[in-house]
Amino acid sequence: MWNFFNAHLVLALTVIYFIVMFIICVVMIHNKRDPIRTTMWIIVLIFLPSIGLVFYIFFGQNYRKVKIFNRKTLRDLKYIDRMIKQQLYMVRNDEIFEYYPDKSKFKNIITLLLNNSKALLTEYNKINIYHDGKSTFNSIKKALLAANDSIHLEFYIIDNDNIGNEIKDILIRKAKEGVEVRVIYDDVGSWHLPKKYIKELKNAGIDIFPFMRVTFPSFTSKINYRNHRKIIVIDGKVGFMGGINIADRYIDGGTFGHWRDTHLRIEGEAVQMLQVIFLVDWYFVSKEILLRKRKKYFPGHFVDTRHLVQLATSGPDSDWASIMQAYFAAINNAKHHIYIITPYFTPNESILTAIKTASLSGIDVRLILPHKSESKLVYWSTLSYLTELMEAGVKVHLYRKGFNHAKAISIDGIFAAVGSANIDVRSFEHNFEITAIIYDEEITKKLERQFHADIRNSIQINLKEWNKRPFYTTFKEGFARLFTPLL
Repeated sequence: MWNFFNAHLVLALTVIYFIVMFIICVVMIHNKRDPIRTTMWIIVLIFLPSIGLVFYIFFGQNYRKVKIFNRKTLRDLKYIDRMIKQQLYMVRNDEIFEYYPDKSKFKNIITLLLNNSKALLTEYNKINIYHDGKSTFNSIKKALLAANDSIHLEFYIIDNDNIGNEIKDILIRKAKEGVEVRVIYDDVGSWHLPKKYIKELKNAGIDIFPFMRVTFPSFTSKINYRNHRKIIVIDGKVGFMGGINIADRYIDGGTFGHWRDTHLRIEGEAVQMLQVIFLVDWYFVSKEILLRKRKKYFPGHFVDTRHLVQLATSGPDSDWASIMQAYFAAINNAKHHIYIITPYFTPNESILTAIKTASLSGIDVRLILPHKSESKLVYWSTLSYLTELMEAGVKVHLYRKGFNHAKAISIDGIFAAVGSANIDVRSFEHNFEITAIIYDEEITKKLERQFHADIRNSIQINLKEWNKRPFYTTFKEGFARLFTPLL
């Protein structure tokens, strides 16, 4: 009798499982998702019973489409909408390019970012570039200590280590001096941040919130959508953004010995947009609307240097994969060369095709990747793309002086992009990211000089030698590539 009951229970559960899988497949097809990704998920559901279903619940749902995150409810952003319309008119009628005739070649990208991510074009900016953690944190600490009114800080990773405690002590000191301090940390990226660390900040009067806390049962809709941004805004006048998190390894290199990264210090009009981005994220975590306090958080800070900058953001709160679209347009705009440095390279088909097409068209395309990586699965997946890139003429270099974590693109010596986004599906589709799009020869030339220095610390892959690798290695890479949408 007991065996009979067990047999029928197993049968019933099997039938229910296949009904659920069938419904999921119907929904994916009905939603007209990318056919390659849809096929991948169907394969996972069929060949990994139960586990495949769990993977889909965590990683397979498209929350940009169903809009569980929505910034359109923030009426305080309407003044930005008015400015967007004004700039679109000026760009459409070439009014902006009367002052910058050499920038008219970027008209399509500027228009794209105004439309897809409300990225206002800013003119008067001062930008300092840092290429390692030591110089970055020296500048950050100096700016934090000089704060008079407010400190807004948002990071994917905050560690309870030397630099983490240095920053904490500075924040506590400034809070005691009467400076408003607000902190956002990602609940997954800062998973190991102890409660004691957070409590010390709160006890000092600092407002601190996790971004999308992962708790049962809502964790299935949140764990795959993380805030990967690194933002600091001080007094509404000085801003920092880029690829560096608050952790010792960004300074001492950790197990890699050396950590190569890129971070920006910004003054001027772009800082106001950086402030908007932080305050929108602050609303998400705290439900507190601070955007309307224009004089307090947007005091203005005039600088006399001109560097055209748009701050592009993307994430599940946006209708569009804004940063990916900007990269796609920029690559297609290239005339002479494209330099890309990124720690993780698992592009979607659009970016992959754009890069290969540019190279096949005679454009000098160079890519720097790490020789070693933090994640084996991601690294294997990255390596799976290299053969087809090199066959298209792309020059691929592996950085050997420690670990490369920099995320930057420079094109034709006049266009650059620096931020938190990697060239991967996770950055393009799932994470909340920020990237500075810079239309400036001076800044781009500085980034390209560093790129050539990184080339000297790298080794270029030879396609013939690369193709001699054993079958088990190439199979491992191909297998890892199947999981690109999850990485």
